Amino acid sequence: MDSSFSASEVARVANFRAALRAFLRKSERNARQSGLTPQRYLLLLMIKGTPDGSEQSTVTELSERLQLAQSTVTELVRRAEEAGLVEREQSALDGRVAHLRLTAEGDRRLMKAFTTNEQERQELRSAIAHIED
Repeated sequence: MDSSFSASEVARVANFRAALRAFLRKSERNARQSGLTPQRYLLLLMIKGTPDGSEQSTVTELSERLQLAQSTVTELVRRAEEAGLVEREQSALDGRVAHLRLTAEGDRRLMKAFTTNEQERQELRSAIAHIED
């Protein structure tokens, strides 16, 4: 075994991974209680939380952020559209590009799940702080 890592370093990483897993499980539970599947919650979160603050995204951008195949994201988006959570708008600059944004219902459900996750986000921030010690 490589002894270049101390037992405390390994323990910090293990504790962080446990906190991350707990965060994900609780987030998935909160998503379901808000009427969203965990995948749909993540899709809506990635659309609403775009790095540029525009609250819109494309399938290509989403596939990169979610680390999923474009065909998988296309199917997730199609189902979210059918459920009335996402809408498409053709780009004014490039007709081949569709921008995705949340509908009022998609935003309502996302915010319900997101708000419920506040305690879990605080616990995860604490775990991140401890791994950096």
